Order: sequence, then structure tokens, then C-alpha cells
Amino acid sequence: MKVAYTLAPGRGETNLVLGALSKTLADKGLHLCGTVQIDTEIDAAHKCDMDVKVLPDGPMIRISQSLGRNSRGCRLNPDALEQAVALTETALDHGADLLIVNKFGKHEADGRGFRDTIGRALELNVPVLVGANKLNVDALVSFCGGLAQAIPAEHDALLEWVQSNLSNVNVA
Repeated sequence: MKVAYTLAPGRGETNLVLGALSKTLADKGLHLCGTVQIDTEIDAAHKCDMDVKVLPDGPMIRISQSLGRNSRGCRLNPDALEQAVALTETALDHGADLLIVNKFGKHEADGRGFRDTIGRALELNVPVLVGANKLNVDALVSFCGGLAQAIPAEHDALLEWVQSNLSNVNVA
């Protein structure tokens, strides 16, 4: 199974690493599908807006919703997430070298979101790289039958993993 995950220690760092990696890989001619997350800080008193770029060329979809300053619930807009999933599945069906999923979050842990897309990519023998978070990494590992490989959230380490799983492409 060609599936790996990465988890950076700081808030938003996994998004930055996956975003930079996707740019490097696209510049090298890889056919990517999936999503990378771009967070926009509003101000220190508010949580950031969360957008995903659907690979390879967009669109950008706002996946967060404003629930008010004192809200404590999940800010994810499930309809927007499912729109990103549908666009990713279409791209995957048209052929891809690699699927990048910005995060295996609560929706995926609960059996929704990108979960079926990850399974479909693996059926098609398309390597999958997933951003993880501390809350759902155990669910990701379980979903992958313990076969998901942990890769440090470092550009070169991720690039090396991609290269090792794409014998027909040189990304070095």
C-alpha cells in the first residue's frame, strides 16, 4: 500500500509543508489531485479562515464557516468539503500520479470526507500522501490497516517518499 502521512508540530505547519511540496511536484510535471489548505489569519482574536486549493489548478474553496466569536463548535463547512471531495474524485478518475489530502480530520475519522477517495486512489495504485493531526492520526493509521508510513514534515523527506513510490517519474 502506497500511503503515507505527515504531521508537523505547529499550528498550520503541515498545510505549509504540503503546499510547498505540491508546488515543487507540479513544477516537475507531476499530475496531482487532492487538496492543500491555505489558512488566512484574520486577527489574533479570531480563528483563521480555512480554504483549500483543489489540485492541480483550483478552484479555491472556503471550507470554514464563521460561527461567531464565542462559538466552540466545529467550524468546518461540510458542504464545501464535499465539493472539494467531488472535484478531487473527478480529477483522480482522469488520471493522477499522486493524491494529496490536506488533512485526515474528524469527517474522515467518522467515515466521510476524503476517506472513500483515499481508498479509490489506492485501488488505482495511486500513491496517497495525507496531512494528519494529533486528534485523528490513530484513526488514519487504523483506516490504513496499520500500513500508512509516517514521514517527517520536511520537504526533502516527503519528496524522497514520493520518488520512492513513483518509479516512472524523477522528482529529485
